Amino acid sequence: MNVRKVLVTASLVLACRAYSQQPPAAGTPAGTPGPGRGGGGFRQPDPIEFADHPGWVSMFDGSTLNGWDGDKAYWHVVDGAITVESTCEKPTGTIYLVWQSGEAADFEMKLEMKGTGAQVNSGVQYRGAIQEPRPTGGGRGPGGGRGPQGPCPSGQPRGTPPDQAGQAKWNMLGAQFDFDGQNRYSGQYYEQATGRGIIAWRGQVVRTEEGKSPRLLATLGDKDELGGHVKVDDWNQFHIIARGTQMTHIINGHVMAILIDDDRTKFRKTGLIGFEIEGTGKIGIRNIWLKKF
Repeated sequence: MNVRKVLVTASLVLACRAYSQQPPAAGTPAGTPGPGRGGGGFRQPDPIEFADHPGWVSMFDGSTLNGWDGDKAYWHVVDGAITVESTCEKPTGTIYLVWQSGEAADFEMKLEMKGTGAQVNSGVQYRGAIQEPRPTGGGRGPGGGRGPQGPCPSGQPRGTPPDQAGQAKWNMLGAQFDFDGQNRYSGQYYEQATGRGIIAWRGQVVRTEEGKSPRLLATLGDKDELGGHVKVDDWNQFHIIARGTQMTHIINGHVMAILIDDDRTKFRKTGLIGFEIEGTGKIGIRNIWLKKF
């Protein structure tokens, strides 16, 4: 065999090997095998359907508040969804509905949530606890603050939130998957009543360490662009992944925030699950599922 043929043959072999090791081209359908190593090929990961729940536990039966505890003067089930509404005439203040089936440490949780009204604020509490009772007045909790004065826009007298003492047994602290009617904070990692407040804003990967301020590790995308995936006045799919010190918040299939909480003086590895409302507006919650690890 002459030298030229040897060189051509070697080049073709190398080219075929290089091609076989390339990932699938953009747009290749999930599960489509490619001409990869060993003939098996690379393939795109199969998507996990939001409604795929083998091995998960349903946290809501769709018709009652069985398994949940809170002030039933405000928390109801309407049209297959846990519903709570805060109005000018009957404001809730900051109140909670607490799951009664124990704590969760490492877990995934899925649910759908809908907010109605620009001034409504809500969230999913997890790895939480019940706060120590506080004096009435002041702060963000029930009964706190002077608030707006005068009659409601409807002309009816302005109501007062429920007394904090009566809400104390449900008053939660801890991690929150934030959600609000103006879509300014939806998806971020916030801590209720711990003194830390917002730690990982929407679009951020943040790490905390003992004795240091939280530090930005990376960005997931523009805060406002990510907010475009949140549906205002409509149902949103929430997905929380809490594994060890890492907590990931996902809305409608898009990662909104990640916190790696390495501050062992403040990290809570387990705790209660609940829902919160404050502000004015309505919140609906349905299709709630939990998988512990």
